[in-house]
Amino acid sequence: MNTFDRHLLREWLEILFLVLLLTCGLLLVQVMYDDFRDLREAGARGPDLFRYILVAIPGFLAVTLPIVLLCSTLFVLGKLHKSNELTAMRAAGVGFGRLMAPIWLVGVLCCAISWWLNASVVPWSVEETRLMKEGFQFRKQAKSVPEDRIGAVYSVGFDNPDGGRMWFFDRYSKFTNRAYGVSVTEMDVRRRETNRVVAAQAWYDVGRHGWMFENGREMGFDPDTGVNTSSVPFSERFVPRFQEDPQLMLLIDRRPIDLSFTELRRLTDYYTRENNPKGVPYAVRYYSLIADILGPLIVIAIAIPFAVSGVRVNPAVGVSKSIGLFFLYYVLNNLAMSLATKQLIDAALAAWLPDIGMACLAVVLFFRLR
Repeated sequence: MNTFDRHLLREWLEILFLVLLLTCGLLLVQVMYDDFRDLREAGARGPDLFRYILVAIPGFLAVTLPIVLLCSTLFVLGKLHKSNELTAMRAAGVGFGRLMAPIWLVGVLCCAISWWLNASVVPWSVEETRLMKEGFQFRKQAKSVPEDRIGAVYSVGFDNPDGGRMWFFDRYSKFTNRAYGVSVTEMDVRRRETNRVVAAQAWYDVGRHGWMFENGREMGFDPDTGVNTSSVPFSERFVPRFQEDPQLMLLIDRRPIDLSFTELRRLTDYYTRENNPKGVPYAVRYYSLIADILGPLIVIAIAIPFAVSGVRVNPAVGVSKSIGLFFLYYVLNNLAMSLATKQLIDAALAAWLPDIGMACLAVVLFFRLR
């Protein structure tokens, strides 16, 4: 590293960390504005709120990283451009690619950090904060409602086409991890009912890898006529062939933005096997998180020509340009989602389409810069 490299990195990293703190602070204020009242009403105390904040902060990093890189790069390079430092270095015979080498190296490092955040840190943060909020709500509900209605989710339906089973729960308690008012229909390859298990309650036995049903009845049906051929009551019955995960059942119909990377992957796999168009938003969100890996490099590729071309103005003007860039990205993202929802393009292509569009913009800007 030469003197200019150290100078560039020092100036850039100072602004980068400052913008990172400011952006995370703003997002934290928004989260507390959205969740503070609910947490307090659920009985969360000071230490609980502090722990909730610490767990929630890592979930912001992957969101803020592209914004931070764009704003800081535009500001610092615009500042160097205004003070003629870049012109002086190029007049000394230093190539433009060599001047920007430290920024590109940091961009590659940020790609690795982005993958690590999306694959490990952010899923943990999203799932842990959800469990904490549910825990506070369970503690509050325990004072006024029966145990089987604490954290209850009503009218849960789940179709398992691979296993030939369709599930329905009148309600599922996240506190007791039990389903109440259970009906499981087994079907043949032509989706005709062959067997049905109904029970007052049921739960997944992790140790035995199957479902336990209590106070119910198992009925058989003739698939050709639909006539009931048998009906056997039982007080308890363990069914090892039922392997459905209740946690996956509860993910159905959640907003894609509220799910972690691992949960999105499970739902995407499920809807893909079922060939259900309801899975398109989840698939687009899942592949978008993968596409975000290259986000830092695309952001830098756009920021460099934006900052060092044109007249020498206040570097804050370059930061204001980032608003337009993110608006353009937002438009491309909504367009891709609309096309994927109408099944005009594949979900994976829809996820990459905004990045492809921004990469093309970067190529055009670099061509004009040359």
